[in-house]
Amino acid sequence: MAVILSEKAEFHLRAFLKGSAPDANGATKGVRISVKDGGCSGYEYAIDITSKPQPDDLVSQQGKVLVYVDAKSAPLLDGVIVDFVEGVMESGFKFINPNATDTCGCGKSFKTDDGTPTGVPCSQS
Repeated sequence: MAVILSEKAEFHLRAFLKGSAPDANGATKGVRISVKDGGCSGYEYAIDITSKPQPDDLVSQQGKVLVYVDAKSAPLLDGVIVDFVEGVMESGFKFINPNATDTCGCGKSFKTDDGTPTGVPCSQS
């Protein structure tokens, strides 16, 4: 599977899923992980709660969390470990990506050696 959740990440994602508004059809919710053009390094990670995966998403169950990985993003996410860090200055999801050749200081974007789009400077807000 392309993406691995640490125990802490799985725990926090379960809490988000449990706290999200229920689906009108009673469908099981999961998280969709993808990569978008943007961020200060060129690619930016995205995690969305959804009960409607895209038809070509790669699907796995990790613990009690359904994980949908965007098929186009899968090569950039292959081997990624999603962790959750808690600290005095910063808390949130952290991506450990073996495909990244460089990451920005905020840890939310990265670049690779194979045609990374141009980055956008981080906002200072």
